[in-house]
Formats: sequence, structure tokens, C-alpha cells
Amino acid sequence: MLLTKKSSHAAQVASSSASPFVHSLRRGLSQALPTMDRRSFLRRSGLGVGVGIAASQLTLVKKSNAAEGAKVGIGDSKIEVRRTICTHCSVGCAVDAVVENGVWVRQEPVFDSPINLGAHCAKGAALREHGHGEYRLRYPMKLVNGKYERISWDTALNEITAKMQELRKASGPDSVYFVGSSKHNNEQAYLLRKFVSFWGTNNCDHQARICHSTTVAGVANTWGYGAMTNSYNDMQNSKVALYIGSNAAEAHPVSMLHMLHAKETGCKMIVVDPRFTRTAAKADEYVRIRSGTDIPFLFGLLYHIFKNGWEDKKYINDRVYGMDKVREDVLAKWSPDKVEEACGVKEDQMFKVAKMLHDNNPGTIVWCMGQTQHTIGNAMVRASCILQLALGNVGKTGGGTNIFRGHDNVQGATDVGPNPDSLPGYYGLAEGSWKHFAAVWGVDFEWIKKQYASPAMMTKSGITVSRWIDGVMENNELIDQDSNLRGVFFWGHAPNSQTRGLEMKRAMDKLDLLVVVDPYPSATAAMAAMPGKAEDLNPNRAVYLLPAATQFETSGSCTASNRSLQWREKVIEPLWESRSDHMIMHQFAEKLGFAAELSKNYKMQKVKGMDEPVPEDILREINKSVWTIGYTGQSPERLKAHMKNMHLFDVKTLKAKGGKDKDTGYDFTGDYFGLPWPCYGTPELKHPGSANLYDTSKHVMDGGGNFRANFGVEKDGQNLLAEDGSHSLGAEITTGYPEFDHVLLKKLGWWDDLSDAEKAKAEGKNWKTDPTGAIIRVAMKHGCHPFGNAKARAVVWNFPDAIPQHREPLYGTRPDLVAKYPTHDDKKAFWRLPTLYKSVQDKNVADKAYEKFPLILSSGRLVEYEGGGEETRSNPWLAELQQESFVEINPKTAADRGIRNGERVWLSSPTGARINVQALVTERVAPDTVWMPFHFSGRWQGADMLAYYPKGAAPVVRGEAVNTATTYGYDSVTMMQETKTTICNVERA
Repeated sequence: MLLTKKSSHAAQVASSSASPFVHSLRRGLSQALPTMDRRSFLRRSGLGVGVGIAASQLTLVKKSNAAEGAKVGIGDSKIEVRRTICTHCSVGCAVDAVVENGVWVRQEPVFDSPINLGAHCAKGAALREHGHGEYRLRYPMKLVNGKYERISWDTALNEITAKMQELRKASGPDSVYFVGSSKHNNEQAYLLRKFVSFWGTNNCDHQARICHSTTVAGVANTWGYGAMTNSYNDMQNSKVALYIGSNAAEAHPVSMLHMLHAKETGCKMIVVDPRFTRTAAKADEYVRIRSGTDIPFLFGLLYHIFKNGWEDKKYINDRVYGMDKVREDVLAKWSPDKVEEACGVKEDQMFKVAKMLHDNNPGTIVWCMGQTQHTIGNAMVRASCILQLALGNVGKTGGGTNIFRGHDNVQGATDVGPNPDSLPGYYGLAEGSWKHFAAVWGVDFEWIKKQYASPAMMTKSGITVSRWIDGVMENNELIDQDSNLRGVFFWGHAPNSQTRGLEMKRAMDKLDLLVVVDPYPSATAAMAAMPGKAEDLNPNRAVYLLPAATQFETSGSCTASNRSLQWREKVIEPLWESRSDHMIMHQFAEKLGFAAELSKNYKMQKVKGMDEPVPEDILREINKSVWTIGYTGQSPERLKAHMKNMHLFDVKTLKAKGGKDKDTGYDFTGDYFGLPWPCYGTPELKHPGSANLYDTSKHVMDGGGNFRANFGVEKDGQNLLAEDGSHSLGAEITTGYPEFDHVLLKKLGWWDDLSDAEKAKAEGKNWKTDPTGAIIRVAMKHGCHPFGNAKARAVVWNFPDAIPQHREPLYGTRPDLVAKYPTHDDKKAFWRLPTLYKSVQDKNVADKAYEKFPLILSSGRLVEYEGGGEETRSNPWLAELQQESFVEINPKTAADRGIRNGERVWLSSPTGARINVQALVTERVAPDTVWMPFHFSGRWQGADMLAYYPKGAAPVVRGEAVNTATTYGYDSVTMMQETKTTICNVERA
């Protein structure tokens, strides 16, 4: 069923009868350059605006006598409109794809979408080329004698699975590593975690590890869920917005629409960044800080807030634990002089920003990878949370922490996908979690256990994607698993987005098996084929490339940063020999002997004559299992109805005031667009989703809530539950309470609200494991939140620093501050690997690395490209806009080095890497800092890698990857890589 109307036959006839010439001309214009907007087309072709107007109104033009009786290419084309979602960033922009005879011919942004409001950025406007891109990987290939050769799918599947079984027999299931993808839809991400579990390992991960893992851990441990609390839309209700480590104008361009609307109604915009970005250009106040000093800045603001009594004292008393200890720490350590010394911001500007936050209420805070990608990223994000808690800004319209995620489904892939420390829905790896999913999957728990090397490995977190290199190269005696990694799957992941590029190349060469599953060959293919050190190359290594279909060649759901789910229709059939990711998983499972278990609950549909699991059935399985975060109410039917009726949802609140779906009769009243999780209970409960988390001003059945009771009921004699009178609207329990389980229901006298059948299944269960959803239904019937009602934690006692502490990066230019703010001690076994902190930092100080490499190196996004950049740099329309990798360097720094704008330079780092890029001399960066975009690959220390790509599948634009030069360093909780703060030198080439 199409979510959007087919073009009516009557309309086509009317159009055709108006004028065959007009029809042909209009069709020709629309298809000649289908990915170019009208203004660009007119500008390039030299036509004036008047001609553009004429062309857009051709139906009013009188027939030409010369064309009478002529028939010019009308045809009986079948034209359909398929509604999909942009596959680039996490904003979730909707697109209507026009498909003619199976070919995607043009696109339009969806004007009814409450998220993108009919807008596109450059990437979104060029989306069609991603589907029909000519530089895609077209068929399976194998690396033979340094060149990629075409092979059949059967050969590829047989050889890869035989190699996997060989590695399993010799070294166990943990010897194979699976890097999943934030480009997978929810169904594919979920299926991959299931697939990896049935293979028998927790060695899996995806891009969230290296973009927002510190956010997920830090925020979840503060108040319950590790996600954006409000929405892009809700920012229109903000009176002040603090962007810190976020360049939304380039990284999330369409999100800026909502902020610009907010500015029209008086919202003050503050941008804090080491670099003057395009976002900073829109700010009312720009603050430049030294990279990595977010905590001194944020706690410097709190110093003024506490000193002036600007904190929300009642809110803190009722809903926050530990703020008194934070206050003591801040006032003792972060006086204005200490703040200026650490981050470089003077007292008068700190006071000004703090007063802006106090005077303008409600206020929101936005952060991205500028804050997360540090060895203390977990502490930085908690400092942002603490600032908002002090101001009473969490759980209210226009407030919250609006954490902008990266890829189109990085939120969903984190929620239900291949995480090494959890099962879908952040269920841990304890036996109870496994039994919960075994029941949903319809397989025996003991059978899953036998797939693992041992019961201990089944409950042990796997290696993170940020450290797979060390999983290959580390001394085996120091690894907390039997074998080193010997096989790696890159299933939709860009290697150039990870640090330590030189070592990654060595790790790739040492593998026995490397498999790339991707619509594009990615930098992995070229890195693997490129000659390395002879002593590193494993003579038995096998490298395969498998062409995956894009998200436009399948259907499924994706979760935007604001937690709204949207359903993509299939736009086109898989091109060339590409296959959908979930089909490939099923086919691997067939060869490995567990397809019956993997796909037990799914119907099969035929695609190109082959079996493919039906995405709707996978989503229904998610609906039956992921109670923890409320992925249970978003049935395929509800999501499809939302996609067809976007016009019903308010652009500020995302709420539908009424309306029914004309096909199904579904009533939208009260629903929030995309049913943002948590959408609790079964679909039949019709929970509306939660637009703003922790909002006590609303009833739980209207998306209201409170902070989660996930950390006990008291700590050191202090109450961890909410105080009397603090509760969601209409709750029958008017004080704090723990999470709901069968015992609490019985104590409250609510157990009899369950049917006898429900009681039998809910006995001994809590709200997260009750398979009927009845415990959730009954709690919400009484106005209570199933996860309890507690205080947020300003002090997180289970983290390395209970109160966030500033610590200098491992590679820095300020040895004086390293002495005052040293990093953590080394760890022997952390996510299965030894992890170094203090020993690296001390060595760098002792070696005076800051003298050889006196510049801070940071990196970030460009508006034209996405992620590792392979697919966007393979798009001719985007490639034309940004043709060179470059480094931004301050005029003073450039002058001191004899560098002129546009000249080639060598950037060198402590790793020994030297990368050749173009100099962009600009005051965007301070004299002590340089900056590079991270989207480039295809050149390696000055050499073009074109010869190492599969023929015809190299990106249009190739450039040096900044991460060839980046250094060692990982977050002390999540193993996030430290990419925003390292050191380098730049010299004229």
C-alpha cells in the first residue's frame, strides 16, 4: 500500500490533452537535471527569471499551430509518489520521491512535514542521486592479487560463511567482529543484534559509539533515558538556547529553521565553540573556548548562578539529588580566574551568559560531538545536564537538553541495534534479559547460551568499534577474551570516521577475513587493497565487498533525533545486484544454520525471486519486546497513518488536535507526530508518544512523565525519590515511588485490574519484562509512570568522577594545566582491553610533544557531506560544491609559517602521519587551533588511492582523512574516541 496517492489517471489525461508539446517539454525539463533545483538550473542555463516563470506556467501557454496533430513522447507512464525520509542527518526530513516506470525521476520536500516544513539542505536536495548513484558497488567482489574481481553472490556467501566457521572452530565466536550501521533502519539494526547473538558473540557495535555514546551513558545515568528530551520543533518555544559543541547550521541545517523561528519571537541564541561557525554567525552571543574545556565553562556559569541565587530552589528540592554537593564543588574550584585560565573566557562574558540564561526562561541547551568526543565526554554531558537542572529547565516546554544525533537512524540503531553491552532497548546482558528475548524470539534460552564460547562471555560486554584495532593487534595475554579478533564485518560503516588511521591500516592487513557490506565500497575497500607493511600482511587474508541496497530500495522505520519514528516506503527496486541488509542477514543465517531461528516470527516476501523478511513483522517483534523505552506502541499501521497525514500535526507541539485516516479510520486525536518514544504499552493502548520527556505538567496518557527511578530509593540516608507533591498531572500517587512490578501492584491493590490471563504472565515480572504490557497499562490508568518517580542525579556515584571534573586531554598544548587537571589512571581491562590514560599523558609531557606539535587539532562537519563522506562525495552535485579537503588556519599562525590561503600544506601529528591538504586561512579559528572536516578519504599521506577502489566505484572527490592523523584517547565510561582535541603541526608543502 502506498502512503501517498498515485497520480490520478484523470490528472494525467488532463495534462496530456492540454498540449502534447507542453507535456513533453515539462517532462524533459523535470528529468534533464532531476537533482538540481529550478533556480540552479535557470542560472546555469543562462535563462532569465521571466523564462522560469513562463516554464512554470506552461499549461497557460497557447498551442502552437506548427505542433497541431503531432504526438511528442507522452506515453502511458506509470507515475507513483513514494514517501521516504532523508538518509543523511538525524533531523528526519520527509521526501516525496516521484517514480516513473520504476525509475526515480525527481523529488520534492514534504511541505506538510512538521519536521522539515518543506525544506531541504544541500544533501537532502541531492537525495535521488544516492539511490541512482552511478558510483555504487554493483555486484559482489573479492580482492585477488591486489585488485577487486567480480564474483557471484553464491560464491561470496559460501566462501565468507566457510571462513567464519573456520575461524569459529579455531578461535571461537568472539574472534569475529561485526560493525553495524546507523544507516540501517530500525528493523535491520534490531535483526543484526539478533543475528550476532545467534552467532554467539557480543562483539558488535556501530557509529553511536564514536558520536554520542557519552551522551547516552551520561544522560541516562542522570535522569533515566539517554536521549534528546524535547524536539527541534519545541525549540520554537525557547526563550534562550545555548549551543555548545554544535554547528547545527552545517550538521543539522533544517533544524535551524525552528531556531530561526524562535529568534523571530525573541529567543536569545548563545553559541559556544572553539571555532566561529556558521551557527555562531546567527548567535546573539558567541563565546570562544579552548577545545576540551566545556566543564570549566559550564561550571563557570554555575558559579555565577549559585553566587546570585539564580538556581530554581524548589525544583532542585523536589526533583534533584546531590545539587548541594555540586554547588560546593563549583564554588570551591571554578572561580572566574580559574575559569579564564582553563577555557580562556573572561569574567564579564561569563556573567553575561549566565544572566542571559537566568533572565530568559525557559531555556534549552544543544550539544553534539564537540562535547561528546573527549576522554571526559561522559562528564561534559553531565555538566550540561546539571546546568539545566539547576535552572529548572528539564521537563518543560521550551527547555530540556536537545541533543542532536548524527546519522538518520543513529538514534534508532542505538535504541534497538547492535550494542556490545546491551540487547535491544538497553536491556543488559544479564540472564534475565536473555530469557526475556528468548521468549519473544521463540527460541530456547539454553540454545542461545550454547552459541557463546561460555556463559561468562554471554554476559560480558564486547569490544567497542572504537577499539577493534586493538582487538586485532593487542597482546593476546592482555585481552579479556580467548582470541584476538581475526575477522571483521564493516556493515555500513566508514573507517575514516575513526581515529588512528595508520594503525587501522595495519590491523586490516593482519585480519583473516574482512567483509564490507555497503551500497558504496567505502574507504575500507581502498585501505584494504592498498599495499601496507610487508610484515603486517596476512597471506591468508580474504577480503569481500557485498553490494547492499540503499534505504530507498527497501522499507522500514527510522527514528529521528527527537525520538519520533517515521516509516519509509520503498522507492525503487534494488539496483544491479544489490540486496537489502535484512535479506543478506537472512541468507548468511541460512548458510550458518540458524535462519529458522532468526526469521521464525517473520513472513517472507519475494524480492528478485529471493526470500526477504517482511520489515513490518520485524517491527511487530520489536513492539512485543522493547518495553523499557516504549518502542511497543509504534505499530507499522500507526506509523503509516502518521506518514499519510502529516498535515494534522502542530509544528510547535507535534500534537494532532483531531482528524482520522480516510483509509483505516484511525483517530489521530492526541497523538504526537511519529509517536516519539516512549510510546508505552501495546498499540491498542493508544499512548500518544512523549514529545517532551519528564514533563510533570501533563498526564502520563498525554505524554507526561517524571524522572526515572532507576538507581534505588535512597543513597547515604538521602531520599532518591521525588518529594511529596512532585508528580505527573493526575497521578494517584502524589509523591515519589519506585518502578512498577507485580509486588507494587499488589501492595497498591491494583493487581485485580489485570485479567486472569494477564496475571498468569505478569506474575514475578516488572514493567520491563511483563510480556502482556498489563503492568504498564494499569500503572498509566492510575496516572502513574511505569518506571517510577524519582529525582535526577547531579551526583552519579557509579561513574569515575561522581561530580564532573575537568581533566586535560591526553595530547595537549598546556603542560601547566596537565599538572593541575591530570587525566585518569590507566585501566587493565576495560571493555575487554587495556586502556591507557595517565601513562600516555605523562609521556607526552615528558617528551615535550607540545613543542613539536604546538597546534590544537579539531574536526567537524560540512553542510555538503555526511559521515565518512563516501556516498555524498560520490554524488556529482554535492562533489561540485566541495572539491578539496582542507585545514582552517588562523592568519597569524599561517603568516608565521609562510602559508598563504589556497596553498598546499603538510599537517603532521604525533602518530607519525603526514597529510597533504589545502590551507584555508581564516579567523574562524584562534591562533592556537586548526580545524579540518572529517568527511574525506581516498588520499593517503599525499598519494591518491584511486587505483585501489573497485573499477568505477571510486568517489568523485577524494581527499585526506583527518583521522589518518588523529591520536589515541578514549572516554573513561564508554570508550568514545577523543577526536575533538589532539595536537599537530602545519607546514607549507
